[in-house]
Amino acid sequence: MTADAPVGFASFWRTRRSAAIAGIVFAVLLLVAMTTLRIALSEGSLQALRADAQRRGLIRFSLHLVPFAGIAFLWFIGVVREQLGEVEDRLFSTVFLGSGLLFVAMLFSGSAATASLMQMLTGPNVNADVFAYGRGTSQGLMSVYAMRMAAVFTLSVSTVGLRASRLPRWVSYLGYLVALTLLVAAGEHKWTQLVFPVWVLLVSVVILLVRPSRDRTTLTRTG
Repeated sequence: MTADAPVGFASFWRTRRSAAIAGIVFAVLLLVAMTTLRIALSEGSLQALRADAQRRGLIRFSLHLVPFAGIAFLWFIGVVREQLGEVEDRLFSTVFLGSGLLFVAMLFSGSAATASLMQMLTGPNVNADVFAYGRGTSQGLMSVYAMRMAAVFTLSVSTVGLRASRLPRWVSYLGYLVALTLLVAAGEHKWTQLVFPVWVLLVSVVILLVRPSRDRTTLTRTG
């Protein structure tokens, strides 16, 4: 093995293809986790969950996927920022990074709270009030706060991709629609939350297959 091999391998993880792979891994894992969780919680009362070990097993399986999805998402964020390079807009890149990190933090916190509830159900005495509090906390973290951060992340990526010509215009415009859906409907209509990983999957496939239409050294700033 030559000395150039490690350098070439390391440089691969900074490429557009690396970002696409990370985004695809994140999207697939989160889609599987969220879909499995929604199916398992279709009848999510305390009594139903205590009586159905298979349902609890599905929930644990979905929660085990979340950390790996979060790792892939962080890598996706890092490589996308690396690809923006000199065309990076400080305002939108700060919002992009902050919302992405907060999304992962909320996702992990909600998953940890749900895992604690599943562990509590295995005990002989389960306090219904504590269970209701924990369930409300986990749902709030994941369905309200995490999804709002996902909306802001989608909005910032779409704007930066549009202004820097790094994404096709239709992908950015679709991102605005996804962000609006997450802001308005994600808290009440749980299945609409799936539009975020689906959009990340779409962006990742576009990054993998489509080259930027043109490169700019600076963004056109307004105002």
